[in-house]
Amino acid sequence: MTLIIRVLRVILWQMSDAWPSLPLEEWKDTCATLHMWTQIVGKVRLAQTPLVNHWWNVPLYVSARGLTTTAMPYGKTFFEMEFDFIDHNLMIKCSDGGTSSVALRPKSVAVFYQETMTALGKLGLKVDIWKMPVEIPDPIPFDQDHQHASYDPECVNRFWRVLRASDRVMQEFRSRFIGKCSPVHFFWGSFDLAVTRFSGRPAPPRPDADVITREAYSHEVISHGWWPGHGPLGKPAYYSYTAPAPEGLSAAKLRPAEAIYSTDLSEYLLLYDDVRTAADPDAALMDFLQSTYEAGATLANWDRASLERL
Repeated sequence: MTLIIRVLRVILWQMSDAWPSLPLEEWKDTCATLHMWTQIVGKVRLAQTPLVNHWWNVPLYVSARGLTTTAMPYGKTFFEMEFDFIDHNLMIKCSDGGTSSVALRPKSVAVFYQETMTALGKLGLKVDIWKMPVEIPDPIPFDQDHQHASYDPECVNRFWRVLRASDRVMQEFRSRFIGKCSPVHFFWGSFDLAVTRFSGRPAPPRPDADVITREAYSHEVISHGWWPGHGPLGKPAYYSYTAPAPEGLSAAKLRPAEAIYSTDLSEYLLLYDDVRTAADPDAALMDFLQSTYEAGATLANWDRASLERL
């Protein structure tokens, strides 16, 4: 009996380590600061890469140590920028062997911006970016933002572990679809991890849509993702939406039982804590991803037989 208890304790510890608690109120100031830091690095990626459909050239990716741009061209060389959430540095590495770094610690967005531009300059990388943040209320130019200056390394590490666990399940979910599908990627504007499936059909133009929205939603999509809780919900959650939204979405039966349809957001939601505390978090998240996809694809008359791996 003692051995069984020990084994159960190890299993519970491993689950809590893979799916750690991350209430937004514990790190909301750090979250807001990190959001701006990722936008600075993300805009470097935007400046250095050609447009790919639906803005797939701009996101970051979950890495073995944090979030990375992956390799980007600069003249005849390549360089990569990676947020290391283990040793807490922004690492910049070049194909010619050059390296530089910026320490991740409590500092303002303005200071981080200047240090990042200086670190790039030391490697001969002259990159100009638009300094205004996007997709947030009351944006402050990066070089003038002394308001956001928090950094809690322990919470940031937990944030990365949530991304890592979510990415693993979402990668498996992505593999079941043989139609057009995005990578699993981290959008620094909306600050969420996302994967998007496509029916293959163009979508009706959205009235009054800006250039970003027109490109993002040029075709029918079902998107899934996770965000840490900023916005009206205030809690970390997984989401799913179908665009354009067919009739009947709100009445669909979902898995697991905790999943809901939010009339306020017009999206399916599953709180992260309901996944984290489930007997099998991987299965709970996969059920949410699969059941919300099935609901949207069926109601929108997608050709599922030709799009899904049987």
